[in-house]
Amino acid sequence: MAEVVLVHCTSYDNHEVEGAIRRGIDLLGGVKRFAKKGERILLKPNLLAADPPEKCTTTHPAVFGAACRIFKETGARVSYGDSPGRGSSASVAAQAGLHDVAVEEGIPLDDFQTVVEVSHKEGRQNKKFSLAKAVVDADGVISLPKLKSHALEKITGGVKNQFGCVPGFLKAEFHAKLTNAFEFGRMLVDLTNLVRPRLYILDAVYAMEGNGSRSGNPRKMNLLMLSDDPVAIDATACRLIDVDPELIPTIVYGQEFGCGTYLEEEIQLSGDPFQEFVCPDFDIDRGPIEKYVSGSGSKLAVVLLAIIKIKVGARLFDNLLISKPQIDASKCLKCGICIQICPTQPKSIDWVDGDKSQPPRHDHNRCIRCFCCQETCPEGAIFVKKPLLRKIFGKY
Repeated sequence: MAEVVLVHCTSYDNHEVEGAIRRGIDLLGGVKRFAKKGERILLKPNLLAADPPEKCTTTHPAVFGAACRIFKETGARVSYGDSPGRGSSASVAAQAGLHDVAVEEGIPLDDFQTVVEVSHKEGRQNKKFSLAKAVVDADGVISLPKLKSHALEKITGGVKNQFGCVPGFLKAEFHAKLTNAFEFGRMLVDLTNLVRPRLYILDAVYAMEGNGSRSGNPRKMNLLMLSDDPVAIDATACRLIDVDPELIPTIVYGQEFGCGTYLEEEIQLSGDPFQEFVCPDFDIDRGPIEKYVSGSGSKLAVVLLAIIKIKVGARLFDNLLISKPQIDASKCLKCGICIQICPTQPKSIDWVDGDKSQPPRHDHNRCIRCFCCQETCPEGAIFVKKPLLRKIFGKY
């Protein structure tokens, strides 16, 4: 039986946050269950990008600071770190407000640059990983994810947070090789099974809805969630925002690969009442992740899709049906970050004839729909567009 603790927390006031997290940890058996004197304990926040805390891109400094103080009390040697999508760990931590907290608490930034190759024989899809040295050297990891919508996997939470254990420049390789949400989700579960954080403290005091996981809107949920089961914590978060957990690859494969459980009858909720945090109008795509398999859906839809595919060709068929990243020219600052982050070769997004005075343009015939460009755009100028044909056939 997995246990997920829901704790009411109305603000990022340091005293309130720390009290809420202490209460949650106590309900799970106390902090000594997760760390012991002399152990090397790594705090792993979400440091996706160099944004200030109020944007809700990253784990809030108040949540991080509370974790620092609580785990220091165990006598463990506590450090922290993450590998952001772009930029150094130090610069992103500074912009996100974690650096100053870490200095005040005497918590060092650990090594997320040195790469260590690790075998993972138990991996169901991925049998080896390149991990940050800090992760390999730690006796235990405490994961501090942020609840956000996500273009590829629909949500980012407990399972997705471990992707930051892979040093930044290596992340693109996974996106290039694993070209759909299902392959990518299986990798994330294998990675989480390898890293095996001891505890997850999910920051949902303010979550991110809409065009996540960087350019969405803050959504107040007044909630901190704690569990040692990442699948259960993500599934519970989904139920709070009216998303079917069985539509999330990291949750489904998490159950299948033995990473945790999403079944309601196998999850014990404690702390504050579930109904206090229900948010049915959370802005997120509640439909299935796009996966077109021959023979799936209604017979009429299958026949019509087969005819269209023959008539227009497989690649154009994909472009007519599968959501794609698009640029809002009115918001684009022409910084070129989307081009730099694109993992495909040749690039799926680039300047048109080298003209940097105009927004870049996507080549959707090359695009693998990893949405890295959308995730890292600092201005929220890239969004995910669902084609009309997808909207029509998606019902069937």
